[in-house]
Amino acid sequence: MQALEQRLGYHFQNHALLSEALNHSSYANEHRGAHVRSNERLEFLGDSVLGFVTAEFLFAEHPDLPEGDLTRIRAALVREESLHEVAQKLHLGEYLRLGRGEEAGGGRTRASILADAVEAIIAAVYLDGGIAEASALIHRCLLDAEREELVEERRRDYKTELQEIAQRKPERALLYRMTGEHGPDHDKRFTAEVLLGGAVVGSGEGRSKKEAEQNAAKAALEHVSGEEHA
Repeated sequence: MQALEQRLGYHFQNHALLSEALNHSSYANEHRGAHVRSNERLEFLGDSVLGFVTAEFLFAEHPDLPEGDLTRIRAALVREESLHEVAQKLHLGEYLRLGRGEEAGGGRTRASILADAVEAIIAAVYLDGGIAEASALIHRCLLDAEREELVEERRRDYKTELQEIAQRKPERALLYRMTGEHGPDHDKRFTAEVLLGGAVVGSGEGRSKKEAEQNAAKAALEHVSGEEHA
């Protein structure tokens, strides 16, 4: 727990809150007789705290952005993928308490479980130290300049950009196709490629078919851009 507190940059007065934040529902279900509480209620609260702090930050940081853009950036910042990355940096999987079945099924590295645990920890910090401490934690983990640059990159819709370029030459049909999948069920990876006029112009990998297609489109954009400037 002390090592995790050091990574969080916060020392708990009530360690029971941190302990609860690490209890997955599968663990709580296996220890009902011991009155172990899962982190689901904390996750619920943490989601709201995270949303508020992120919205407040974006509102102050981007005074000229309209509501729609602020909403999209906030969604990208607090999405499962972003929280999963935070959990990985904190080595949060090492501290989770899981039921035997979830443990055997790879739950310690499952993105959804880790993301939920991050929200639960945010709530635990909020309850233990108040909104200022919770806000400081969220800023350290999510709202730095490097993170926001990454979010801006994620906001791009490469498939739409590629479609707009392809429409300039309608005789060159644009087509996506899945080329494979690998990895265990809890950490599946998909690969896709994009064809323009029958020729492969990009390939990509992702945790979903949609993400794989987006990454393939990103690679294709670089290829097409190189052709246009050749």
